Amino acid sequence: MINQYITGAMIKRLRETKKLTQAELADSIFVTDKAISKWETGRGYPDISLVEPLAKALGVSVIELLSGENVTNTNKSANMNRVQFYVCPVCGNVIQSAGEAVISCCGITLPPLEAENADKNHSVTIEHIEDEYFVSVHHEMTKSHYISFIAALRNDGVTIKKLYPEQNAEARLKINGTKQIYFYCNHHGLFKCDQNKL
Repeated sequence: MINQYITGAMIKRLRETKKLTQAELADSIFVTDKAISKWETGRGYPDISLVEPLAKALGVSVIELLSGENVTNTNKSANMNRVQFYVCPVCGNVIQSAGEAVISCCGITLPPLEAENADKNHSVTIEHIEDEYFVSVHHEMTKSHYISFIAALRNDGVTIKKLYPEQNAEARLKINGTKQIYFYCNHHGLFKCDQNKL
């Protein structure tokens, strides 16, 4: 239900941040200023059909409005050192952002993954073959437990090699510009390779 998510305090805070009066916000989404006042004081809630235009008028995503938390990505120049990975636990979709973001898939808001150093159960071999790294993760690849992807963080972007159960957990990645290599185990999460191996 919508009233469990959108709070009057959130609407008021976002409206004031945008320097909008209740009347200006009301005009932009075709309701009365009395309706805005009721929402902000908890005496009413916006109809579900108004959630998307309300979010747009307040300068946030629908997810941010519903969750009560707005996200500001201060990474304006897309610094690749701030790359974050997200994996949907329902469909396995892999999503990458160049900074803070609100990401959802299959109706779930996804948290950014935190990379751990590769351990003995997720060991990696990296070989130089001409102008590429040949990355091999020593890990079982069954239908229930596998490496989902191997990714290279580069100066100018991210290369993601999607892997599937019952194939080898390996990938070839361009050496030039690669700063970090990551891989994702569907049971144990995101890992990063020792940079001394690069």
